[in-house]
Amino acid sequence: MGSISMELKELGMDSWFKDHARESCAAEQRIARVMVVDRGQYTVRSEHGDVPAKATRKFMKATTSSIDMACVGDWVCMDNQDSQEYASIHTVLPRKSFLRRKSAGKSAKLQMIAANIDVIFIVQSCHYDFNVSRLERYLVMATEGHVEPVIILTKTDLVSTDALQQLITEIHDEGITARIIALSNVTGAGLNQVKESMEAGKTYCLVGSSGVGKSTLINQLRGDDTLRTQTVSASGEGRHTTVRRQLFVLEQGALLIDTPGMRELGILAVNDGMTDNFDDIHDLALQCRFSNCGHDNERGCAVLFAIKEGALQLERYQNYVKLKTESERNKHLNSHKGKKNRSF
Repeated sequence: MGSISMELKELGMDSWFKDHARESCAAEQRIARVMVVDRGQYTVRSEHGDVPAKATRKFMKATTSSIDMACVGDWVCMDNQDSQEYASIHTVLPRKSFLRRKSAGKSAKLQMIAANIDVIFIVQSCHYDFNVSRLERYLVMATEGHVEPVIILTKTDLVSTDALQQLITEIHDEGITARIIALSNVTGAGLNQVKESMEAGKTYCLVGSSGVGKSTLINQLRGDDTLRTQTVSASGEGRHTTVRRQLFVLEQGALLIDTPGMRELGILAVNDGMTDNFDDIHDLALQCRFSNCGHDNERGCAVLFAIKEGALQLERYQNYVKLKTESERNKHLNSHKGKKNRSF
């Protein structure tokens, strides 16, 4: 067992999780939080320290979906006998919040990213990675998982002040109201804003494409070189370094989850996320002449009128249609797969 010892409250435990732990954990079991997930192996931390862990066969057999398996940030019931090399994970407590996406490729399966997060830091580079459409995908994912989003624009040292302001204006013009922090890992500008936004006992998660500076930011927040980073390319594009999901406890008491860069960010059957992040389009649709308006070429379409008048950007509406279509298609694929499995 590891040498780290701390109160569960310092790991984010509160009365909500305690109530569920009393219902789910046996008297002889301990409560622990999943700190590392790496290729099916876990490191969990209780008030007694860190220990490697594996899910029990009984728990594995009772699990019907991969999203029910423990992920970084989860609270679990576990036991650890002195004769065992690994602790045994018996139960995953209910999640207060989560981040998940559609698995890469054509599959309609869901993949858990992290659980029990208070704030998601969505990291995009000002130099090569900036993409409002992808940013909207992250915002939909955050809303669906009941996580507060904060946008971090990195590599500000590679663009002019006017260019940075133009990027921020572009975000605002899309109707995005999430807080934006401009950051340079080279000059340190914006770093204090990130630090001051983090509270002890709360859990934060960094997401974004490979090479946008997530690992460098974590090293600066920790004040060390815990995470390996690589030199950026000639274009200013970083190189992927993170290969596992890991939760860190920062010196000021905040908890921070690092995740590997995501090449794909598919969404699956989201409802609230679409409505909340595209509420302007949803409100316009309610004003259409016909309740079943397809917003294509119908007379009296309030959405098309708003685009024509410049009140709604065509690109935003096109991204909305793309995300909505993708969500409905993946929902249909997942439902069809479920019916096949039940039939089998």
